[in-house]
Amino acid sequence: MRKLFLLTLLPLYLWADAHLFVFHRFGDDRHLSTNTSIETLRAEFEYLKQNNYEVITLKRLHNALQKGEEISDRWVVLTVDDSFKSFYENGLPLFKEYNYPFTLFVYVQGTVGHYGDFMSWDEIKESAKYGEIGFHSYGHPHLVSLSDQEIRQDTEKGLAIMQKKLGYKPKYYAYPYGEYDDRVRQNLKRFDFDLIINQNAGAVDRQSDPHDLDRTALTGANTLKAKLRTRTLPTEWIFPKAWPKDGKISTLEATLPVEVKKIEYYVSGYGWEALPVQEGKLAARIDKKLKMRRTRIFLKNGNRQSSIILVKP
Repeated sequence: MRKLFLLTLLPLYLWADAHLFVFHRFGDDRHLSTNTSIETLRAEFEYLKQNNYEVITLKRLHNALQKGEEISDRWVVLTVDDSFKSFYENGLPLFKEYNYPFTLFVYVQGTVGHYGDFMSWDEIKESAKYGEIGFHSYGHPHLVSLSDQEIRQDTEKGLAIMQKKLGYKPKYYAYPYGEYDDRVRQNLKRFDFDLIINQNAGAVDRQSDPHDLDRTALTGANTLKAKLRTRTLPTEWIFPKAWPKDGKISTLEATLPVEVKKIEYYVSGYGWEALPVQEGKLAARIDKKLKMRRTRIFLKNGNRQSSIILVKP
């Protein structure tokens, strides 16, 4: 997602792009859809090292965004969602070996409930010696299905517990399941988080919105090299921005950089198709009935990409 004034910039989009990645489980073959093997993790870390990428903290990225400083193409931010125990037991040793910082987004109820699959507070505190701690909600809900009051209650409850257990309230928030819409976003902005992170595959440049940072998942096979080629595509989404009431995308509308003359788009359950762009305006009738409760829409122009997730309430 982009700040609106970005679209008034020079026709050639020349900002450099950093990349945010998210992991979940490590060396846990019970959950293949969210697992990264230790062999794959080592290969990814070795690639970053051998190709001179700099793994930085979210705090450093936030400071650069706050000051409007240049963002390096060689910057990579590594995040871990859910605070599963496999991170502490299997992933953390490799982060320490490579001296790579991370942000661990804590699913509070999992830890409070002492569920066997989640880290303890002592393990979270130990991890904080090597990285940052973020907030991943109290109950890991589908936020788009909650009322405004329920969103605030979940957030307040989780932050209060983290204050009690850690002595501070984290300033970074990552959406559970990567699901949100404008209403959810506005509710969370009231809590004065420095950064709010999504899971819309893309990249981050100096004009990125700190309260809507794109982040790409790294699970399964090693796709790091390909995902590092992704560049930002400044996009002001006009329609759709949330799940349509009739469950159908009649038109696809967005504002794009003026130099973009053609765009490829993808809707979950359908293939890639091409559409023309007129003077930075994408407005096309596509008539797609949404097939999945959780639907991704991608826009792509060469290596430049933006995406959103639509979730049925």
